[in-house]
Amino acid sequence: MNHNTPLSPRPLSHLSDVRSRVLTTAQLRDHGVPASKAAEQCRPGGPWQQVLPGVYVLHPGPPTSEERLHAVLLYAGRPAGRGAETGEAAAVAGRSGEPAEAMITGLAALALHRFASAPPLLSLDRIDVLVPRTRRLRSAGCARLIRTHTPPRPQEVTGLPVAPVARALADAVARLSDAGSVRRLLTEAVRGGHCEPGAVLRELNRARLLSRPHVVDAVDSLLAEGRALAEDRLYDLVRMYGLPEPLWNVDLRLPGGPHLGGVDAYWPEQAVAVELDTRAPRPGGHGRHRGEGDQGEGPDPEWAEYSRKREHLERLGITVVHITPKKLRDTPVQQAMVIRTALMAASDRDPAAYVVVLPR
Repeated sequence: MNHNTPLSPRPLSHLSDVRSRVLTTAQLRDHGVPASKAAEQCRPGGPWQQVLPGVYVLHPGPPTSEERLHAVLLYAGRPAGRGAETGEAAAVAGRSGEPAEAMITGLAALALHRFASAPPLLSLDRIDVLVPRTRRLRSAGCARLIRTHTPPRPQEVTGLPVAPVARALADAVARLSDAGSVRRLLTEAVRGGHCEPGAVLRELNRARLLSRPHVVDAVDSLLAEGRALAEDRLYDLVRMYGLPEPLWNVDLRLPGGPHLGGVDAYWPEQAVAVELDTRAPRPGGHGRHRGEGDQGEGPDPEWAEYSRKREHLERLGITVVHITPKKLRDTPVQQAMVIRTALMAASDRDPAAYVVVLPR
């Protein structure tokens, strides 16, 4: 085929694949359509329209949601170069293990992740696109670029590169000022099983959003939702794997002495306690592993309190099994084995100190 001979645009406009209805200047040129011909097709009343700089929709009506998504990825993808992928091809490169050049994030990504509390795609004036900080490109039209030093690995949703839920939430929350909207999105993320509270909070913390009052209020709801979900999983684990029924949500005290702290489950005969770690990261931290201090700020006081309580209980002969919600979700069999092993080992230990057990 002689690529210097322009092709009729009519066959392009009638192809059913959205990738052939939304094309860049370079792609049109590869089909034999020069820039001057593309501009002519986009005149008032013409059969095409230019929706973003260098990106065309090959029909006159309003672009569909799918076409807008493809258009912003084409616009934000790596520009043409010898041996390099262009536009959307670069954006979806993450499928083959290479970092994606661009991915949908924010409210548009949450809509693609099927969040009921996210607005419909067509109602969004702008679609957020996450790109590497080195991309020299400005937001334009319906494409709003968000730059990042460390892009996450995208997830493929309906064939498109989409930011993981936790990152998409942080990018969405950064532009929301309504506490109710933020609370609904965060709660749905946990209640709908999209991700764990810890992952959401780490992204909010990394984006320095935990100091905003309306976000703090929403985080309280998120933590409550996450704790309730973790407790339900712990109940299910005990019953599903045939563990003895414990005393649930109790406080431990020494007789006539100080309060030792609360635990989520306690087997008094074996002196074994389970404690769920549902802490939030500290504002101002940068996503460091829970249980470590934030750089330059000293140890995490909440983790220090956890450690003090655990050490005190273990000095009294009580075995404390520490479980995170993520472990309960991802490795329930292993967590059940850890608890069962602790219960079975009780007969080989010295008797624990007598403690008073009170409901929380």
